[in-house]
Amino acid sequence: MTRTAFFISDGTGITAESLGRSLLAQFENVEIRKVTKPYIDSVEKARDLVKVIDATAIKDAKQPIIIDTIVDEAVRDVVREAIGFKVDIFSTFLKPLEEELNTRSSYSVGRTHAIGSDAIYMDRIQSVHFALDNDDGARTHQYDQADIILVGVSRCGKTPTSLYLALQFGIRAANYPLTEDDYDEDGTLKLPDELARQRHKLFGLTIDPRRLAAIRHERRANSRYSSMDQCMQEVQQAEGLFRQLGIPYIDTTRFSVEEISTRMIAETGINRRFSPR
Repeated sequence: MTRTAFFISDGTGITAESLGRSLLAQFENVEIRKVTKPYIDSVEKARDLVKVIDATAIKDAKQPIIIDTIVDEAVRDVVREAIGFKVDIFSTFLKPLEEELNTRSSYSVGRTHAIGSDAIYMDRIQSVHFALDNDDGARTHQYDQADIILVGVSRCGKTPTSLYLALQFGIRAANYPLTEDDYDEDGTLKLPDELARQRHKLFGLTIDPRRLAAIRHERRANSRYSSMDQCMQEVQQAEGLFRQLGIPYIDTTRFSVEEISTRMIAETGINRRFSPR
C-alpha cells in the first residue's frame, strides 16, 4: 500500500516533518511518499497547495495524509478544505495546553526554530567549529577542551555523529580514526598517547565489516582499503581494543546518527549545553 503524506507549515516545516515522520514510522507495512511544504504563509499559497493535494488524491485514488503546524487560522482554514486525512498538530495540542496553563498561546510562526538566546546560538556555532577543527584527528592538542572523543575505524560514522552532537546539543565532540599508524610492531592495535591521556572521554564506534566494505568501496573501489579482509581485521582489532580498555562503544550499522547520539549521551551521562531544536 502506498500513500502520500504532506508535511505543511507556515515556517520551516521542520517540526511538521519531524513529528510526521515519527508518527508514520510506526506503520511499517505502508509505503509513504513524503512531501514537505514549508512557508505556506498566505491564503494564496494555501489555495495553490490545496489544488496540488486534491490532484494527488485523484491520482492516488486515496486521500493524502495532511500533517500541519500552521499557526495562522485563515491559512489553516483553507488547508482544511483539501481532500485528505488531517492531523492538525497545533490545534490538537495548543488548546488543551492553553486550558491547563490558563493563558493564551502567542501563536507566533517559527518560534521553535528561531535563533532565540544569543548565548545558545553562539554556543551552537562554537561547538560546530570545534567538531570541524577536531575532525579525523586533526588537532589532538585540543582534546583537553573536548566533552567527548569518538574513536573508531575509518568510515564508521564518527564525523556525522560529531557534527550532530555539536549542532543539536552543543557538545564539543572530537573524533580520531584508528589507522595502521596506531599498530605496534607486532601488529597489535594500541591507543595513541594523545587518546590515552583523555581515556575517560573516549567513546568507540564500530560497524559491521560488510557494511564498512560497501561504504569504503564507494570512496575507493577495488582497493585494499575497501577489501573485506581489511575491513574485518580493522573492526576486530578496534573492538578488541575497546573491550580490553573498557571503552564504551556502539555498533552504528543499523542506527541513524540521531539514535547513535542519543544512545551515547544516555550511556555516558554527558551534559547537553542545550536541547535540540
